[in-house]
This record gives sequence, structure tokens and C-alpha cells, in this order.
Amino acid sequence: MTDLPVDLRWIWLAAALAAIALALTVAVRYFRRRSRRRALLARLERIAFDAVHQTQVPDGMGGYFHIDHLLLTPRGLLILDTRRVPGLIFGGDQMSEWTVMARGRRYTFENPQPALYDRIAAVKALVGEVPVEGRLLFSNLGKFTKGVPKWVVMLDSIEVDFPVVDASMKDAPGYPRLLEAWTHLREQLRPSPHSFTNL
Repeated sequence: MTDLPVDLRWIWLAAALAAIALALTVAVRYFRRRSRRRALLARLERIAFDAVHQTQVPDGMGGYFHIDHLLLTPRGLLILDTRRVPGLIFGGDQMSEWTVMARGRRYTFENPQPALYDRIAAVKALVGEVPVEGRLLFSNLGKFTKGVPKWVVMLDSIEVDFPVVDASMKDAPGYPRLLEAWTHLREQLRPSPHSFTNL
């Protein structure tokens, strides 16, 4: 066997091209994720007077519950638990686990409804009689094939359940009471260490 001469310049060039390709891939993913996040926040803030994202609320027992998005809407307070689940989703109110079929793979995750109920109860304990609602907000990458379970909303239909807010809605008779409860609630919140869910 003959030893072929290796020119180190070609090795360095190949390594540099690989590093550039990797850096570009990472940068594209970062900017896509950031763009999705900005679009989600803009969409949520259109349906709310005010919003807090990635926060924790006291659970009443010395601990805290993580909340992805907490919004002040004309109907009261809205808790959104966001989920990015691509594929076909099979879930129901009485099922303890929901199943996902995606890319030839099948997996399950715990029914998120009970955790949402706990978050709603924790917020209600802090705001009294002000209405508190919760929704499980799923990205449009997933599809519920056997019907959508209770309290689940897809990203594309969030404005159907919660119309866009305009400034004149602040003149409604109930707004001062909502604002007072919101202000009190915000004083109880603390930042969450959880990462942002991009839909």
C-alpha cells in the first residue's frame, strides 16, 4: 500500500466548513424558535389587557405551580398551559394517559387536565370571586383525531374562544374589579425557571 500525501490545508478547510455548517444550523434553529415565541406572545397579548409569561403561583401549601401564560382578559383571568405535540393525538377527559402517533413512533404522556385544574384552584384562592379559566393550548402541529378533550384549544382557534381585546373594553363596569384582582395576583407571582414552550 502506498501512503498518499495528506495536505493539512484540505483537512483544515473541511473542518472549517463543517463548523460553519453547524453554526448556521444552530443559528437558523435559534431564530426560528425566537420567531415562533414572538408570534405566540403577540397573539396572546392581542386577547388580553395584560399578561405574565413563565411564572409561578403559590399553591397554598408552601410550594409553587408553574404557569406558562397568565392573562387578564375581559372575561377574567386565563391560565394557558402550552403544548407542542406534533402528530395525531388520542386523548380524553377520562383517560389517564394520552397517546401520540408521529413519524412512525408511538408514545404517551400524562393527561394534562388535572394539573390545569390545580393551577386554576391556586389562582382562584388568590383572587377570590374573579372568574378564572384555564386552557391547554396545543400547537397546530398536532391533531386530535377522536375529538378535542375538554379545555383543549388549538393555537389557530384561540381568538374564537377569546376575542381580540380593544382599549374600549377597559370602560366596562367590571374592569376595575378585574384590575384590582390582577394587581394583587401579580404581587404573589415569582419568575419560573422553566423554559419557554414555543408553539
